[in-house]
Amino acid sequence: MGYFLRLLQLLSTCVAFSLVASVGTWRGPMGNWSMFVWCFCFIVTLLILVVELCGLQSHLHLSWDSFLITCACYATLFCLSASIVFGTTYIQFLPQSPFWDRVITATAFSCIASVAYATEVAWTCALTGEFSCYMFTLPGPLKRLEIFVACVIFAFISSPYLYLHQPALLWCVAVYSICFLLAAVAIVLNWCNWDNRLPIPFPIFHLGLSLLSVLLYASAVVLWPLYQFVEKFVVQPQRSSDVSCRDKLTSYVCVWDQRLAVAILTAINLLIYVVDLVDVVHQFFLSDSEALHRVSPFPLSPEDSVLISDAL
Repeated sequence: MGYFLRLLQLLSTCVAFSLVASVGTWRGPMGNWSMFVWCFCFIVTLLILVVELCGLQSHLHLSWDSFLITCACYATLFCLSASIVFGTTYIQFLPQSPFWDRVITATAFSCIASVAYATEVAWTCALTGEFSCYMFTLPGPLKRLEIFVACVIFAFISSPYLYLHQPALLWCVAVYSICFLLAAVAIVLNWCNWDNRLPIPFPIFHLGLSLLSVLLYASAVVLWPLYQFVEKFVVQPQRSSDVSCRDKLTSYVCVWDQRLAVAILTAINLLIYVVDLVDVVHQFFLSDSEALHRVSPFPLSPEDSVLISDAL
């Protein structure tokens, strides 16, 4: 079953980027994002297949099942986003022709790839029973969502002229990059089973990462709209004043829409980080309360338990 899913994933992603490359319609941020997704998923799946065929899993110092599940989850989200973005951006603008048919076919194979990766997630979970590990408790999916939203933001800010004219916007790009790296570090630590090798307990480390990310994104959610849509700081605050948005037949996403998309995605990622922080704080104090019950030499009365919980 695993090999069959790998081959289906390789076939569908290969057909998708081959058809789009032959048509030459992948110019622009959204086309570049879709081509990157299909090529990246193809390469990662090919490497995984080679490792499994050669039996090299035991030589890698990481949790192979968690690595497979995480890669399949990301590939599912990436291929699904590429299917939606590429289909809505390009199909409606191209005239009916052999090129149009190839774009539709590429979108269909991208959808097949996302279904194949989602099936792998479900199959691997059922086979390994890893529903209770870090990747399937609340922090695991939240970390994957944070990285995924950051990747979509990177696709929209791939054009440097969106932010090079203002230091505050450069700070926002730095925020997206720093938080992306912090979330990736947390996942890599879990892959390699290095959670207990840190100089501080992993819950405290996770709490610090979440708090720092919330503070950084809070600054970005204020600065990005301020320096992109307020007339005092930007030349084109309204969509009607953006020349790139006037051409109805272009397959490019205009500059103003890209700026708006980044603002919305920044707010969404901030919300995800806040939920992550609230969950980490809850788990942190819950574990402290349980530890206090375990180390107490005398049984605690219900009144004492309430007082201790209130104090924590």
